[in-house]
Order: sequence, then C-alpha cells, then structure tokens
Amino acid sequence: MKSTTTDVLIVGGGIVGLCVAHQLLERQITRSITIIDKEPELGRHSSGRNSGVLHAGLYYKPESLKAQVCVAGAKRLRTWVEERGLPINPCGKVIVPPRAELDGQLELLAERGRANGATVEFWDEQQLHELIPEARTASGRALWSPNTAVVKPLRVVQRLKQELQQLGVRLITAAAGWRVQPEQCSLSLADGSKLTYGHLYNCAGLQADRVAHQFGVGRHYSLLPFKGLYWQLKRNSPIQPCSNLYPVPDLSVPFLGVHFTPSADATPLVSIGPTATPAWGRENYRGLEGIEPAMAAANLALLARQYLANRGGFRRYVHEQAFLALPPLLLKAAQELIPAVRAEHLELSQKVGIRSQLFNHSSQRLEDDFLCLPGPASTHVLNAISPAFTASFALADLILDGR
Repeated sequence: MKSTTTDVLIVGGGIVGLCVAHQLLERQITRSITIIDKEPELGRHSSGRNSGVLHAGLYYKPESLKAQVCVAGAKRLRTWVEERGLPINPCGKVIVPPRAELDGQLELLAERGRANGATVEFWDEQQLHELIPEARTASGRALWSPNTAVVKPLRVVQRLKQELQQLGVRLITAAAGWRVQPEQCSLSLADGSKLTYGHLYNCAGLQADRVAHQFGVGRHYSLLPFKGLYWQLKRNSPIQPCSNLYPVPDLSVPFLGVHFTPSADATPLVSIGPTATPAWGRENYRGLEGIEPAMAAANLALLARQYLANRGGFRRYVHEQAFLALPPLLLKAAQELIPAVRAEHLELSQKVGIRSQLFNHSSQRLEDDFLCLPGPASTHVLNAISPAFTASFALADLILDGR
C-alpha cells in the first residue's frame, strides 16, 4: 500500500477549501498541503454553480460571522479577480420593496449595511428608473449598493486551483469512496493508497455533515438541500437590466428571493432566480439525477413539521418561495420587480445549484450563520452558505484562526 504524509489535508476542492490552502501558504503556516475532491474536476457543485454575485454585506446581523467577513472578503476577492483580468461586472445592486408594507425593511438593510462597513444609498423612483427603466418599487424608494459586482465563479475556481498547484499544493481528484481513521490521522483512498495528515480541514460543502459525522462531530446537524433553478431573459428580449435587481428579502429565512443578475462579461445574458425549492438529493440538479430516497423522505417529514410549527417564519417561506420552480409562479415573482416581463421573454437556464443549508436538530432551526466545529486533529466547516463565495479569503482566515 502506497503511503504519503501531508501536514494539512483539505477535503473538498471548492472555493472554501482552495482559499484555506491559499491562506495557509499566504500566512506561511505550511507548504505541505493536499486537497482531495471526489469529482474529476473542481467546481462541479456549489462553488461553480452559484450566481457569481459578490455581495456587499447588507443582509447580515452586525454581530454575525457573515457580517465580520463579507465586506473585507468581497474587496479581497474583487481585487484578486481584477489583478488577473478575469471577467467582472461592477454593476452594483438595487433592492426594491415589491409591496409597500416592506418599505421599512429598507431601513433595516441600510442600518445593517452601514454597521458592516458597506456603502448604501436611498434612491427615489426617478433614480431607480434612470438605472433600470422597467423596474418597479411599490413604495417609491429603493436601496442602492454600488459595490456589488458579478464574477464567473467557475473561472475563479479554475484560476485559483492553477495557482495553488504551481505553488506546490497537491491535488487528488476523482477521490470518491475514501475511508478515514481519525484516531490514526489517516485516510485510505479507494485505490488502496493511504494519506497521513497532521490536521484535516473538512470543506466538503454538500457532504460536509457526513464527513464530520465520521469524526464524531456535529451529529445533531444534517444538511437540508435546496435547489436553485434559474431562468434567463432571451437575448432578443426588450428588457435587459444592467444591474442586479433584488426584492426586499424575508430576513427570517436564509433565501433572498428571485432576482435579476446580469452576466459578468459583455454577454447580454440576464439570469432570473434562483429558486429555493427543497431538493430530493444533495446533487439532485435535474429530474431524477442524484435522488436520495431515504434522505428525501426524512427531509420532507422534517419540513412538514417546520411548516406546522411555523418555526423561523417557515410557513411564509413555503407560501412565497418553496414552489417558485413552477414557471407561472416564478414569472409572477419576476413581475413584482419588472412588471413588463412576459413569459415569451424567458427561457430556462442551464445553471442550477444546490444550497447546502444546515439544520440543527437540537434547536429545530436552520443555521443562518457560518459554522465551524473542531474535531480530533480536524476542523469541520459545516455551514459555508452565502456569502461564503464572496467572503472566501476572509472566511479562510476565520477558519484558520479557529473561529
């Protein structure tokens, strides 16, 4: 049996795992780093499938981990992208209330944004229409975030992977079916080879809870996957918003609602979405692909209990967002932002992702913040949800600092 040793073993080659490796090198902690990923190519799951929006830090409670890293992380990633000439669209974002009674939420978002170090401005209807003529605000006001940008997430993952390999980071792909022996600080691969490590970082995203459970960590947490489907405006559509257009979100649940997002490059392609529909598997992107029947049944029962108890505003989520994968309901949600959008303007996008949302069985609630737990010679990143991509470099520092 072939055996190798590495100071740090990172499970998962998504943006968080890659940035942990980057910061280990940047901070000169070690150069002996190995990353393993079960896929033959990186970016096949959450990191390569997200919207690419670099969030400005408006949504997060000021005392949260998200708030601590979002603004600084966005600046770092944006600089990194610009220095490498990768596609980026510094188009900003405007948030509008689709119903007049939601206008007060703009004040809360502005307060949070400013507390978190973000730049925000209140706009009137005229300013909104100068940016997006077809946009609607139910109250006559909107919130403008000039520092929001859009990148191509898969290009970011690929470039970061390339640079890390050039710096000597070892990457093992197509590494499915491994077994870990935590007490021996070793991991056995399916081909019979063995990796011995000094410390393991679990950055496995959609599979992070299952990896943690093998270490006896976080057994009262499990992942609830939510599918994010996207539609897009046809290239010949008369409506082509040049900026991100978002509704005021329901801050009691971790989903931002259907929104419009322009492309990161010169391509006139505007995405509409994502939905936040319960998925029947952690990799259930299309149809019957990736369905996990036992997990799906258990999660459906759990969601039903959440609905009946209405914990964390869950009933409102079901009524307003859970069924947006149905085209008429998605169109209705889009029309709350741009009333002139018609069914003939839309086509289904090839982009679809799964949000790896963590459920806490002790509190019976979805975890809304980043969550890292220590284990035997290991650190487990269990809830690297949005804005994890935006904040990735700063989040990696947080992880390395044991926070």
